Order: sequence, then structure tokens, then C-alpha cells
Amino acid sequence: MSQIPAANPHRITIVGGGAGGLELAVRLGKKLGKDKKAHVTLVDAARTHLWKPLLHQVAAGTLDSHADELEYFALARAHHFAFRLGRMDGLSREKKEIYLAPTYEDGEELLPRQSIPYDTLVIALGSQTNDFGTPGARDNSIMLDSPVAAERFHQRLINCCLRAQSAGKAAGEGRFTVTIIGGGATGVELSAELHMTTKILSAYGLVNFHPEKDLKIVIVDAAPRLLQMLPERLSNAVARELRALAIEIHTNEKVVEVSKEGVMMASGKFIPSGIVVWAAGIKAPDFMKDIDGLETNRINQLMVKRTLQTTRDPSIFAMGDCSACPQGEGQPTVPPRAQSAHQQASMLTKSLERMLQGKSLLEFSYKDYGSLVSLGNYSTVGSLMGALTSGSVFIEGTIAKWMYWSLHKKHQLAVNGWFYTWLGTWAETISWARNPRIKLH
Repeated sequence: MSQIPAANPHRITIVGGGAGGLELAVRLGKKLGKDKKAHVTLVDAARTHLWKPLLHQVAAGTLDSHADELEYFALARAHHFAFRLGRMDGLSREKKEIYLAPTYEDGEELLPRQSIPYDTLVIALGSQTNDFGTPGARDNSIMLDSPVAAERFHQRLINCCLRAQSAGKAAGEGRFTVTIIGGGATGVELSAELHMTTKILSAYGLVNFHPEKDLKIVIVDAAPRLLQMLPERLSNAVARELRALAIEIHTNEKVVEVSKEGVMMASGKFIPSGIVVWAAGIKAPDFMKDIDGLETNRINQLMVKRTLQTTRDPSIFAMGDCSACPQGEGQPTVPPRAQSAHQQASMLTKSLERMLQGKSLLEFSYKDYGSLVSLGNYSTVGSLMGALTSGSVFIEGTIAKWMYWSLHKKHQLAVNGWFYTWLGTWAETISWARNPRIKLH
């Protein structure tokens, strides 16, 4: 392959501005866009970026999403790539175009249907919650897929607490029960943040609101234990911490229906619920299923080779949660985690640069550095693997908290660089000292 001349820059289009897609756009902008070696375009349906692992904090009110959001247009200008607002809903491999649905605001069309050409396409659309077709789940539960959904949950939580404050007591069985379906990292971390939030709320003048009496937090999971995909020791430590906070845990319980009144399980057990959060399972967006003949699996993920190229089109790559990347014979595919997307963005930056130089593509090799689970201010637990040890090391307490905090900083460094991350950290510190511990509106 001959090197592509600067006069006719190669068009690299990245769809999805999540952790992996945004990091890739920033890296390619610096490497290729700055010197006009390629024209890099990032496409996303939102105007701002929020690191998805923070959504449970937005829902609980311990993080103001507006304070942590990054503007795509500003990032594009600073890092030499273009940004297009819109939601992808179609693809033509023959024309080498993607299609964006019209964008509406206040009922009026803001942007018409668009088509964007590409020479190389990278799909990094992430994932959304999978309700497995459970009756009532889509209509009667909140799915924490976006900052908008997290804010909606927070408003409902605050309103429930205000009603309890006004009545002076709980108005009935289950009215203030928050049921979280899914015992993975999102469900576990949300439960601890909620417990912390309600205790803080009672200190802000809600003298008639008693967290222990007026609010019950329940986790339901079909697996035998919480955090089923993580080491059992970590799972057991988390369960002990949550039970110490009086958070109810129901494992081996499959949810068969979600109604306005609550959650019904296959065992016949029913949990009356005021708010239901569905955090069990993921899938790629539904429109991705076999899109224009590309190979996908049962949860709509694009099947890719270890080069991250899709199996049926070498000019289309996929990364992050929306892709199924093999690790080796007899091994599961790369897990849908933030560290996977970060590693793939780093490799794909080098790989696409090599491609434009006429060199061979690199193959992705996933390195598991362990897992960390934050339980708000109460605790953080985790296991470290890979570079630090031949096995795994269990950690908890202050060290684990600092390492969890550093994961977010690592993402900020990849996007903003050292100077702006340093400034942002100081701004966070000042905001923490000046503002209430939780968002009250």
C-alpha cells in the first residue's frame, strides 16, 4: 500500500464519542489531523462527553454532570479533528457512507438527515442496557445509559425524599424502595452511592426524612453472587460491605416482570418499588444487527478480527463495547470494560498511522490490570493483575480509593493532556469545598 499524499487526505470517520472513540479521535487528531495527513471526523448524538463509569454518581447526586462534561466542538478545535452532531442509523458499504438521523429540538428539526463519507470507518458506539425482553422493563424502569437518564433518576430520588419530609413518615410499603436489577459494577456502586446520598440529605434540613426508615435499597441479580465476572473474594467483600449498610441483596433471582407497583421474580417473590433501575446486561444498539451485511452476534456486537477490522469489510473497524474481539482459541472475547476501550484506542491510533504509511496493521492483545469497585465514601475494593503480579493482589481501603480515582484521571489525561487535567483537578477541589456534598436540585 502506497502512502496517501497530504493533498488528498484519507478520511477517517469515528462514530461514538465515548471513552474509546473520543480518545481515538484526540490521538489521531494530534498524530494525523494536525499535519493534514488524514481528515479525522468524530460523530456523536450528544454535544458533550461524560465518562460513563461516572453515571451512577450523577444518578445519586454526588457528581454534577455539567461540571465534568467535555464539549465535543471545543475538543475538536483543540485537537485537530472535526465534530459532527447526529445519531447514526444506517450504513452503505458500497458508497462508503454512514447516515445520521435528523436531529430535533423542542419538536422542530434542528439538523436534517445527513450522510458522511469515509475511507476508513471506526464504529465505537459503546453499549446500552439489555432488558432481555422482560415485560414492563422498558416502560417501568430507568436504564442508566446516558447523563439524561441519570439526571431523571436523581430528580425522582430527590422528589421521593421531599415527599417523605412533607408527610413526616413513609406513605406506604414500597413507596420509597429503590430496586436495582443487576449486581454488576453499576448496580453495586449505585446502591452504595444512594445510601450515602440519603444520609447526607437528612442533614440538609430534611428533619422528617429518616434514611433507615423511609428508604430501602434492594439489589436483585440472577447470578449466584454479586459481580459474577470478577474474583469471588472481591465479590464477597462487596457483599459484606453492602449488607453492613442494610442494603438487601437477592441473588439467584430472575426478574420476569417490572410493573408500576414493583418487581416480580420467577420464584414468586415480589418487591414493591417506587423506583426501579435496570442495570443487568448490555447489548450494542439494535440498528447494528447485521448492518449492511456485517457480521454481528446475538447482542448486536460487530464481529472483528484481532486487528479490530470487521470480519467482512477491512475498511470498517469496531472497538469497545460494540465489538466482539477474540483473545485466543478457547478464550472469551475481550470484556466490555473501560480499560479495554482505552487499550484499543491506543493500539488503533498506531495501527491506522501504520496503515497510511503502507505498513501492516497491529493485532490487539488485551491486558487485564484488574478491577476496582467503589462503594462511595464507605470503601473501595479491587484486585490488581497483569503488570504488577503473576497472579492477583486483593486491595481495599485508601489505596483502592486512590487507584479508582486515578482511572478517571487517566482518561482525562488521554483527552486533555497534563496541564488541563491539573487545572481541572484544582477546580474540582475548589468546587468540592464550596458546593454541597450532593446536588440538591
